[in-house]
Amino acid sequence: MTTTTAAPADARTGPTPDAEPDPSPVFGARALRWTDAGLEITGFAHPGDRSTGKLAAGFTSLVLEAGGRARPLRVRTRQVHLPEATDESGQSRFNHDWSGFTAVVDPRRLMRRGEWRNGTWRVGAVLRAGLRRQTGPLAPHWCGSGEYPVPQWVDRDVRVVPHFNDRGLRLRVENVRARITSAAVTDAVLRFGGRAAALPADSVLRVRHRGSAAELVLATALADGAFTADLPLAGLTGDGLGTEESEQWDAEFLLPDGSTVRAVLDDREGPLAALHDLPGTGRVLQVKQLSDGYLQLCVQRSGVLVEGIAPAEGGFDLAVHAVLPGDGPLELVLRHGNGTGEVRLPVARADRATVHLPASVRASDGVPHPLRQGVWDLRLRPAGDPQGEQSLMLAPAAITALPVSVAAGGGKHVLLQRRWHDTLVLDSTPVLGAAERSAYAQEQLRTTGYRSARERPLRDAVLYDVFGGRGYADSPKAVHAELLRRGTPVEHLWVVDDAQAEVPAGARAVRSHSTEWYEALATCRYLVGNTHFPDFLERREGQVVVQTWHGSLLKRIAHDVDNAWLADHGYLEALAREVPQWSVLVSPSSFATPVLRRAFRYEGEVLESGYPRNDVLSDGSGADAVRRRLGVPDGKRIVLYAPTWREDQQRANGDGFELGLRLDVAAARAALGDDHVLLVRPHAHVREPLPGAGDGFLFDVGDYPDVQELLLAADVLVTDYSSIMFDFAITGRPILFFTYDLEHYRDTLRGFYFDFEAEAPGPLVPTSAELVAALRDVAGPGRVTAAHAEAYERFRAVHCHLDDGSAAARVVDRMLALG
Repeated sequence: MTTTTAAPADARTGPTPDAEPDPSPVFGARALRWTDAGLEITGFAHPGDRSTGKLAAGFTSLVLEAGGRARPLRVRTRQVHLPEATDESGQSRFNHDWSGFTAVVDPRRLMRRGEWRNGTWRVGAVLRAGLRRQTGPLAPHWCGSGEYPVPQWVDRDVRVVPHFNDRGLRLRVENVRARITSAAVTDAVLRFGGRAAALPADSVLRVRHRGSAAELVLATALADGAFTADLPLAGLTGDGLGTEESEQWDAEFLLPDGSTVRAVLDDREGPLAALHDLPGTGRVLQVKQLSDGYLQLCVQRSGVLVEGIAPAEGGFDLAVHAVLPGDGPLELVLRHGNGTGEVRLPVARADRATVHLPASVRASDGVPHPLRQGVWDLRLRPAGDPQGEQSLMLAPAAITALPVSVAAGGGKHVLLQRRWHDTLVLDSTPVLGAAERSAYAQEQLRTTGYRSARERPLRDAVLYDVFGGRGYADSPKAVHAELLRRGTPVEHLWVVDDAQAEVPAGARAVRSHSTEWYEALATCRYLVGNTHFPDFLERREGQVVVQTWHGSLLKRIAHDVDNAWLADHGYLEALAREVPQWSVLVSPSSFATPVLRRAFRYEGEVLESGYPRNDVLSDGSGADAVRRRLGVPDGKRIVLYAPTWREDQQRANGDGFELGLRLDVAAARAALGDDHVLLVRPHAHVREPLPGAGDGFLFDVGDYPDVQELLLAADVLVTDYSSIMFDFAITGRPILFFTYDLEHYRDTLRGFYFDFEAEAPGPLVPTSAELVAALRDVAGPGRVTAAHAEAYERFRAVHCHLDDGSAAARVVDRMLALG
């Protein structure tokens, strides 16, 4: 599972050095499921300071203790290969791939003298590794049955309830005194039926409100061990009740002596969990089975209950009962757990329907890609109503069907799992298996696998890397196209991260940080990249490393930046290790050449060729095809807004940077929407969804693979300090600069290589209102940009003089000559 998985170490900085190993053992339970033989427990046990990567490196047994005079029960285990244990340990020194085990607890062993007696058994693990014997409790997993195992009936009125508390796994044997076997609504009354043979005849069922002292005593008939009890639904919303987002009521029998007995939902004769509309109240009643099997009633504004799950082509089919406000269409919302992505899919409204949950989604270019790695929350809501969305809750029958997995393409699998007992989530698992992605495995691949591969002969192959595997784009794409045009006899390998890139026919995808990735870095004659290469790379004799880089130069970069963020993250140290491995550094202009040399402290060859990626802009064809892929209607002007990122706006969880959209989209829509569309292209470091995208005016094109194609289609570019201005200037089309934080960015954050205010090829606009007005002017008289026509031409003469459509040819000429 991805939540507890250690991601591969950064390709440039390597793993974080491990602290001194802690000898304390680590015990965990990953899954618990009931079989015909009993409760099967799958877990792991390993010491913290030595490897358990071989079959006989350690032996684990389980011990169950009930206290008192009950003898401890010893349960033998079977070792299993579980590389997830190594992965989740997060360290690179020790291999724990064979620390896994399975054990089966026969519930009959929990009987005492042949009887089922109430009591709780503590489950502990005993690990023997070497000469040491270590013990400890089993900790829960982050999701699924390893977080909330399900109870099991072992006799007509007896359950075994596995659960976790602060001290680990427990098994509770419980003689159930009250079982609810039916719950149906008729004439505004919820009638319960069931068995309560052990209760006095004058016991009554009552429900108690968790948020107040309110309680409802139900009309209860109890005879011959059977009972019925009627709950008037109006009582759940009367006297000011039922006004909160969600309110809970617990059910229990009140005995004549004042004691209480909780009621267990017994669904062996049919499903009981359900949603019921509360007419005239705008509220919904959910009859819910808690993780320990007891009944709870939830009164809420709306509800979504998943009653069945089945794998289907391209994803999953969910049998859903939804009670949501309104009568319009619905939408299924997939939201990345760290807030960095959101997908909205239309769903036809129906109280009961089959909802298709896809494993892949279409990017802005229309090409499907697997959902990005991570845990995705799932919500259903009335279309366009974020306040009305509800999590997808699981009925007991759906809980037992999990986990369910389907292939998503590119070697990825997408898994449906549950959290917090009955909330459905989607886990887009890593492309790399646990045995390959763990910090330990990555350290071995880096230090042993890579060095071993360096002993093999170089092969006539090119390994291309665009932003660490983001896609088929940028200057490496142009180099690849030029090699194909010439028919150069080389193999083409493309680095792909998380199966998020589509590579062309004739090229082979190489999973980032995989075994074959390390081999390719060691054995390919040519390495062509537009960003950083890994700092363990050692260029071999005869190997050519082409650094195309990815931007011209307004804002300062690398060693020229007096920026604490770069220094604190070890960037400059890693850069110093990487730069000497470059064979040639591509420069876009004579202006950029000395800047690149100084900023990177690079003493090798600089090829002043222009950027290969811009050959397509010099040609200028293909804009109509891009418009069609984007779905932009004919006749609409395209505004492309492509701001850079800001190092001082890191997201709170450390994953990427904030979008910080200062453009008033509503005002832009009102002023431009009839004849414009607005494409927003956040920087690659920005990891936030774009609110409101997909309405026909606002397009989120952050996942479009090649920004040069967007530049082909755009009628006007809006940016700030991004190097994209240098590329777009080749087209001669208008550029507006939204510079709301100019002084801060120039004087504090980055600094500039030239007088931007004097030399910018377009107007600097400080406010959103002025920007919208300027865009309206550009579509009409064009006075705003006409005033900067001379500056535009001077800018092109300085920075675009090599953009003649032949940059890729010049780079390939030199690359092949060096090789």
